[in-house]
Amino acid sequence: MRRFTLDTLLFDFPRDSRRPLDWLRRLLRYPYALVRDLLRGDLNLRATGLVFSTLLSIIPLIAFSFAVLKGLGFHRDLEPLLYEFFRPLGKQATGLTAQVMGFVERTQGGVLGSLGLALLVWTVTGTVQKIEEALNWIWRVERPRSLARRLSDYFGIIVLGPVLLVTLLGLFSAIDNALPWQAWAHSSWTVVLHHGLVAAEPFVVVTAVLTAVYQWLPNTRIRWRHALVGALLAGAAWSACGTAFARLAAYSTQMLAIYAGFALVLLVLGWLWLNWLILLLGAQLSFYLQHPSDLRHGNLELRPTARLQERLALSTLWLVAEAFLQGRGKGRGWRAMDLAERFDVPGSVLAPVIDALVEHQIIVATDDDRLLPARDLGQLRLQDALTAVRLGRQEDERLLHKAHTLPAADRFADAVEEAVERALDQRTLRELLELSRAEEVAGDAAGDSADAAATPPR
Repeated sequence: MRRFTLDTLLFDFPRDSRRPLDWLRRLLRYPYALVRDLLRGDLNLRATGLVFSTLLSIIPLIAFSFAVLKGLGFHRDLEPLLYEFFRPLGKQATGLTAQVMGFVERTQGGVLGSLGLALLVWTVTGTVQKIEEALNWIWRVERPRSLARRLSDYFGIIVLGPVLLVTLLGLFSAIDNALPWQAWAHSSWTVVLHHGLVAAEPFVVVTAVLTAVYQWLPNTRIRWRHALVGALLAGAAWSACGTAFARLAAYSTQMLAIYAGFALVLLVLGWLWLNWLILLLGAQLSFYLQHPSDLRHGNLELRPTARLQERLALSTLWLVAEAFLQGRGKGRGWRAMDLAERFDVPGSVLAPVIDALVEHQIIVATDDDRLLPARDLGQLRLQDALTAVRLGRQEDERLLHKAHTLPAADRFADAVEEAVERALDQRTLRELLELSRAEEVAGDAAGDSADAAATPPR
């Protein structure tokens, strides 16, 4: 007897003829997947690691931002934003903001020297790198940015980020000052509207920042609408958790007899951890929205069979070659994430296949992550594609080529390889496409003949 669980109900249950139930089932897969990933503990571990990095880098990061804004004459606009971040800590927010700003003022004194400046730069870039690694892990990206691109992108974040934040805050202030609140003071709804705009300002700022982080920081192409939805969820969770944490901070004053001076430290650590966990959950939702085929398994490492890898390799080559011939290689072509959706397999299953084809120079990836044939289709043998998938990465091949296998087993395996080569008979990818087109034409002609024979004469 089959055992029904929540997993089987959401993913294995057959499509219901009643569309509202089927739509509801698909919608519930997303919160189920997020809760499941949260309980597995991987997101908690990465959020905890980012807390430690934040403690080391928050002062240098604010110092850099302070220096950039000071050159533009807006350095004091950073203090309200910092207070808003600490506001859920309750009465301690004012003191923490003053202490951090005091540390920042001292770092602007020019007494650090070249070694201290280099240490600050290393700390800030290391923290941004850890954020990128966490997001790359969520998006199944194994190849990080190059060192040169990493440095340029990171300093772009550090320099432009504070300017954009202050610009956004200035836009809110300009809208607030432009509206004639005094003329509307006689109306009760005006007060409600004013308080609503003030309350929505942190949510909009957090959502905008998270959308930019989700869209730009992972080393892969992310659709903006998916990044925006993930940021909206994270922004709403941040606002709700901020209110709940403020109440907890107010209650913690009654626990000073137990924790004494460590109560503030625990509150800061807990608030930082909660912020990073919300950021990672929003990124996880964005990933699932763009790759719904990964909802079932999440971050579990799936090991596809050799048979599936070979079929994925040939199917990938087929579609890449067709797109190349139709678009002549100009602005068209498949991306890895689109292929995963087309084959209805998780991206983590298809990624090793594409990496093997790229590494063995069967296909190439352009700057915009589109896949193209590496050479003329008449020179791309199907046997080379299968061999590339079987060998995998060249590092793995070098590690395993000295394995002491039995001679009898080696002779049997060589016989299997020879049989595969004889079956393929040196066929190329171009021959495969031409054969497929000929079969399609023949099938269409046979269908037209059958329709003509079935049509009665007039």
